[in-house]
Amino acid sequence: MEEFKKSAQEFLELIKKARRGKFKIYIGMSAGVGKTYRMLQETHALLRNGIDVKIGYIETHNRQETQALLEGLPVIPRRKLFYRGKELEELDVDAVINLRPEVVVIDELAHSNIQGSKNEKRWQDIMDILDAGINVISAVNIQHIESLNDEVKAITGVEVKERIPDSVIAQADEVVNIDLTADELILRLKEGRIYQPGKIEMALQNFFKGDHILQLRELALKEVASQVERKVEKEVKKEYNKKHERFLACISSNAKTAKTVIRKTARLANYYNSKWYMLYVQTPAESADKIALDKQRHLINNFKLATELGAEIIKVENKYVTGEIMDQCEKRKITTVCIGKPHMNLLKIMLATNLFNRLLKELTNNEIDLVILS
Repeated sequence: MEEFKKSAQEFLELIKKARRGKFKIYIGMSAGVGKTYRMLQETHALLRNGIDVKIGYIETHNRQETQALLEGLPVIPRRKLFYRGKELEELDVDAVINLRPEVVVIDELAHSNIQGSKNEKRWQDIMDILDAGINVISAVNIQHIESLNDEVKAITGVEVKERIPDSVIAQADEVVNIDLTADELILRLKEGRIYQPGKIEMALQNFFKGDHILQLRELALKEVASQVERKVEKEVKKEYNKKHERFLACISSNAKTAKTVIRKTARLANYYNSKWYMLYVQTPAESADKIALDKQRHLINNFKLATELGAEIIKVENKYVTGEIMDQCEKRKITTVCIGKPHMNLLKIMLATNLFNRLLKELTNNEIDLVILS
């Protein structure tokens, strides 16, 4: 009976997948590379070929070239909302689904919706539209991808607040990189083709520094290459495949270290297109009545982050952390264990050496890789 239920559920999932709309994402290294411009060019091409395509939401930022391309295109009116005494506009999801165009173009994938909207984020709106069987073209900058948040902050010194889970990118049927050299992008900025004159100098001193652009460009190229490689592995038969990996991210109550381990393990799992788990072993010293409230709050936030990035959460109580890690490795068929770089004083390192050596020995004996993330 259980096998029948499983088979029926799998068939139902196949039907849902077949009915779901196709999803195309344009990715860029920063604002101004031409993502919206390219989407509008594609919209004109689709219309010329008899495709029923409509503009669901486009943000031109008053750029003349982009604004000119919007002329003559069928636009779905935006939904108007009053928030804090102001009339604001949002994507009208219900109107899109009711009109049922073959393709809808929706800009700014990482946008946060106005309070009171059905969904908190625009990417959630897009998931609803895809589930309704409508094809979607959208765009996002590389700095809005959740697992890259730490790297982007290290490059630019800015923590991007509006972010999307990596799973959103992974669901795309096609990912296209819109690329420019650093010199071309800076020239566009200086010519006033990205921001208004009053913002240009500030942008040049911050996000649009040459070295920042180069590093963001590298992140964008790597991300798109990774998505293309995953698509090839999934759809093209090969004589060989990557090793079937299963990652286990082991975190503690140290908020900063844990967040790094989660994001970097997610990147590894994303690259290998593999399942991953996040393990937190609650020792007696961190029981609910002993652990500090701020640490509890950080743990909850990290559990949420790991879930958003596609992890299966494992929370267990055990005073023997090493033993629990090995038990989970055996139970989940883990191939790689990821831990954070220890932040301990000399005495603690000396006391923990035997535990670490035991873990290393057990992992080695079971042919499991250990990755220490800085």
